Amino acid sequence: MAVDADVARLRRGDLNALSELIVRYQNRLYRYLLRMVRQSAEAEDLFQQTWLRVVEKIRSFDASRNFDAWLFTLARNLAIDHLRRVRPQSLDEPLADNGYCATIADRIPCKDHTPFDHALAAQRRTEISEAVAGLPIMYREVLTLRFEDGMKIEEIAKVTAVPISTVKSRLRRSLEQLRYALEARYPGDRWQ
Repeated sequence: MAVDADVARLRRGDLNALSELIVRYQNRLYRYLLRMVRQSAEAEDLFQQTWLRVVEKIRSFDASRNFDAWLFTLARNLAIDHLRRVRPQSLDEPLADNGYCATIADRIPCKDHTPFDHALAAQRRTEISEAVAGLPIMYREVLTLRFEDGMKIEEIAKVTAVPISTVKSRLRRSLEQLRYALEARYPGDRWQ
């Protein structure tokens, strides 16, 4: 309910509410944008553009809607427009290069595990991140929204402006492609 209160305050012109919303969503939104564009500088620019767009359009926001879905829809539209400008290849084709920027969160250690456990977990995260980075954008997007941002299928459908059945289909296909990519790279591992 704090989100609703902050949104209402922002609609009244209280910029402190904007600060609170940015703090609340900064990690999720930045991670989503980074998965979409795969370049940290581009993700940072899009992150800022998204919040500028929020300020511009907050008065037209329908308070009966989910703010998360609205915010991520704004971010998605900006990212897709950006990708069409700078990389005009098809958005549903896998990318040729597998360069992916790991986030700082991928390097934060946990005190409950040995250094060897940390090394194995980091290697596994890197392998999965590289495999996800090679997926077509429409598959990377649903994986990111579902498993990293914790969105429900219905929310993903709103963000991506596709039917729920399409989201389910993309999730299934993305997981299949991810498993296939991981098995092809690391045939001895079990990726189930």
